Amino acid sequence: DANKSLLFLSFKPFKNSLSFLTSGNVIENQKHFSGIESKFSLRIPEKPDEDLCHLVPGQETSVADCSFNHTSKTFVVIHGWTVIGMFESWVPKLVKALYNREPDSNVIVVNWLARSSLHYTTAAHFTKEVGKDIAAFFDWMEEQFGYSLDKVHLLGYSLGAHVAGIAGSLTNTKINRITGLDPAGPLFEYAEASRRLSPDDAVFVDVLHTYIRGSPDRSIGIQQPVGHIDIYPNGGSFQPGCNVAQALRLIAEKGFQESDQLLKCSHERSILLFIDSLLYEEKPIIAYRCNSKETFERGLCLSCRKNRCNNLGYEVKRVGSKKSNKMYLKTRAHAPYKVFHYQVKIHFFGKRNITKRNEPFLISFYGTKKESENIPFVMPEISTNKTSSFLVCTEVDIGELLMVKLQWEKESFFSLRWWSTPEFTVRVVRIKAGETQKK
Repeated sequence: DANKSLLFLSFKPFKNSLSFLTSGNVIENQKHFSGIESKFSLRIPEKPDEDLCHLVPGQETSVADCSFNHTSKTFVVIHGWTVIGMFESWVPKLVKALYNREPDSNVIVVNWLARSSLHYTTAAHFTKEVGKDIAAFFDWMEEQFGYSLDKVHLLGYSLGAHVAGIAGSLTNTKINRITGLDPAGPLFEYAEASRRLSPDDAVFVDVLHTYIRGSPDRSIGIQQPVGHIDIYPNGGSFQPGCNVAQALRLIAEKGFQESDQLLKCSHERSILLFIDSLLYEEKPIIAYRCNSKETFERGLCLSCRKNRCNNLGYEVKRVGSKKSNKMYLKTRAHAPYKVFHYQVKIHFFGKRNITKRNEPFLISFYGTKKESENIPFVMPEISTNKTSSFLVCTEVDIGELLMVKLQWEKESFFSLRWWSTPEFTVRVVRIKAGETQKK
């Protein structure tokens, strides 16, 4: 009787533990998984916000009971640090979007809420344990059912991105893909690769960085590249629409429970951009390889030659290079987030050498489909007899470019007075469309 009591205690975390007392091998199997605290909920498209069925490592019947599809790919959604100790509203949105794109797939939500709602430092420490849980689960799925890890795609947000990385580093066979959604920065920016997400953790690792403001050790999102492709929308530091006025309006409408939206807005934009890539297949968001945010802002990186541009999100094209590709793009403030990128080069001519700084302009594009008028931009520096380059984005697809209108906002140095010739003349305007690569 004493021995039986001990057995029952060790089986407590699992359902139907009595049925596993028939074989010594199965008892050993259950003991092997007794330390796993993370829960694996197989969600369904009809109820993406409910945990109706759990896959339990070591319990074969749970896989059949939850109707796991052994021939389809599996998406694994891993949440991050949470103050409220509950799933956040983005989880069912992502689950629904994944099923919308891949109806026959399995979408598993990993629940590590009990550990992730502790103090941040403690929760960050537990990423290793949760990563171990996920690795043990998929090693068991592969060994027990022959389920290929080539069908597995982990999607980790914030701390969850590092959980995904640790899981990928521990599985017996390499997981196919990990997507890091603004991986957490504090305690990970300077951590060795084994403790955080890195390119070695899966066959392919793609990362979105959307909130990397401040010094590296205090940035909410990790600043360094940690994947095969690292995409920095809007430079990665701040996302359009995530301003103080908008947060205050949310608080006024919905109360103080929305007060964390300002902090979360840019951080969670990584998830919303990935959801966008699932829902708007016909409008892929394009990112461009570039050495720096500043170079991109000058429109100097809108090339698609030799894999220099790529799709953001689900339909990203894999690249084989060992060195991380840093990529940049602009988005608008709300879904669908896609904008169209143009490089504008203007050669100013004049008889005297003149330089002016921070000059405000308006530019208008007229095309075969639509027009985009009076787009404001500031030219950091313009000089006579030099070419200035800058980036302009439109929210609408104008089609083939037919005409450009350029307007200098201040007093016009182009104006011809009867006693003088103009100080500046525009000699050449060159425009390149990033999305079509046409010049």
